[in-house]
Amino acid sequence: MDLPGLMGRAGQWQAQGQLEAVVALYQAWLEHPHHPAATRAVALFNCGTVLGALQRHDAAIEAYQQALAHKPDFAQAKLNLAHQFEHQRQFDAALQHWKDVFEAIDRFDGVGVSPVDLQLHALNNSARLLETLRRYDESEALMKRSLLLKASQGDVIQHYVHIRQKQCEWPVYQPVGAVTPNQLLTYTSLLATLSASDDPAVQLLTAQRFVFERVVKYTGKPYHQLHGPKARAGRFRIGYLSGDLCTHAVGLLTAELYELHDRAQFEVIAYEWSREDGTELRDRIKKGFDHRVSLHALDDEAAARRIAADGVDVLVDLQGLTSGARPNILAYRPAPIQVAYLGLPATSALPGVDWILADRYVMQPEYLRYCSEQPIYIQPCYQVSDRQRPMGAPPTRAQYQLPEGAFVFASFNNNHKVGEDVFAGWMRILLGVPGSVLWLLADNRWAEANLKSSAQAAGVDPSRLIFAPRVTPPDYLARFALADLVLDTFPYNAGTTASDCLWAGAPILTRSGRSYISRMCGSLLTAVGLPDLITETQADYERLAIQIGRNPARAASYKRYLQERGRQSALFDIPAIVRDIERQFIHLATQARAGLPLSPLNSQ
Repeated sequence: MDLPGLMGRAGQWQAQGQLEAVVALYQAWLEHPHHPAATRAVALFNCGTVLGALQRHDAAIEAYQQALAHKPDFAQAKLNLAHQFEHQRQFDAALQHWKDVFEAIDRFDGVGVSPVDLQLHALNNSARLLETLRRYDESEALMKRSLLLKASQGDVIQHYVHIRQKQCEWPVYQPVGAVTPNQLLTYTSLLATLSASDDPAVQLLTAQRFVFERVVKYTGKPYHQLHGPKARAGRFRIGYLSGDLCTHAVGLLTAELYELHDRAQFEVIAYEWSREDGTELRDRIKKGFDHRVSLHALDDEAAARRIAADGVDVLVDLQGLTSGARPNILAYRPAPIQVAYLGLPATSALPGVDWILADRYVMQPEYLRYCSEQPIYIQPCYQVSDRQRPMGAPPTRAQYQLPEGAFVFASFNNNHKVGEDVFAGWMRILLGVPGSVLWLLADNRWAEANLKSSAQAAGVDPSRLIFAPRVTPPDYLARFALADLVLDTFPYNAGTTASDCLWAGAPILTRSGRSYISRMCGSLLTAVGLPDLITETQADYERLAIQIGRNPARAASYKRYLQERGRQSALFDIPAIVRDIERQFIHLATQARAGLPLSPLNSQ
């Protein structure tokens, strides 16, 4: 065969899924020594792509290296070789090969691909990997280089904005090259938008853009659905859809939920692609389900078909549009009732998701116009949590370098939630409470340096900022005892963190806004019995923080209340919350099985 004939036959077999046969074909062809070096390089490259698809990464690396031996300037082989090194967790090797391309593109032959496109491939993948490795400054620098080459790259803009949030690098919306202010706003991810804006219309538009660009389109009227009009009987089947059923905020909150479901009425199934983190929590979550179905090896449509075949009545999506989510599964509508919960405290705008679990505090009437899902109101609070979370040994102030006798304000929210306005308010609070300190999460060294610099600019001694390292979940819970008052972030409120601090007995001061996510902490405070720690303006938030900071006895009274009554409050009556969720699911599933229009109990 000549090379075109070889590639044509290989393409036919590849389209039929006969990948091993394709590899054998290329290898047989390459055994003949008469083929010119240039054509051998192309054949080796094609073979390497198939070996990579088969996850035979060592063999793919060898194929690409041989291709480069025949044609050292073969840019695509160099780029793909880097990807294979990344799969093998040889990150430095991957980064070096990408760097070779973007730093010396004139030495490479793109084989029909423009030099700019090759550079962008190398730059963007390097930036992505560096961000994953938490080498944020290097990652941001390469994103800027990429945007200077081509401004209209929505994915790069998205990561550029969020990496600046992670580093508390303000202003977050810093122009670069020809990128316009509109592009910076338009391509901000939904997660980043939730930290940047309390405007529910902006949040909705951000979600709609993602759905328009990334989610499979419906075919059929009124929508494409897999579940069909099937007769259903017996116990109701609840499916939980998530890649976060491990040591993650969602996993930490929901472990007891699965255990508490009434098995006389429900069969509970996990449809998941969670990482095996080797923790006791992961093992416990697994045991909480009647069945678990791994979706790792299934594409989105196949996963949806499996869920539909299982006859699930209610499919609960625990991710929305957060990192690692698989919204296309929901787009095929494998269940008659599809409900959003916990993972994304905002609208996802996914047409396949009709409902969202909420309470009347987080989801007020004026918010409904900005939410594509209809609320299913549960009482007294939307959030379940885990009453079995272990608590570590009580720490001392000296253990965390906290000064004895100082009033300790704390915030352990992730750094990307700390916006410029929030931090400026915290600095005014410190200035209003002499001798107080602010105890923050030590997430990354760039955020720490930027926060200290901002404190200095605000007239606050940077030494009054104390950074707490990441520790195990039990020790993290235990150290809340050292905080006099936890300060919430806005507009991205604490969710899991608020539950943790209230369970551990630490009061939290919050500001509630217009959106679901900016009212999460207020919902928890209402249910735990401390609504007087909810404010609605920045001025009131700062004023109350200063009042409490100047009157430590008031903070102590809140802590005493939580120690004596917090865990017995409605917030932590998890069995009652689960029963209320089940009551709603039974009502909707019964309607669906009867072919009736769906309406939750709260609308009647």
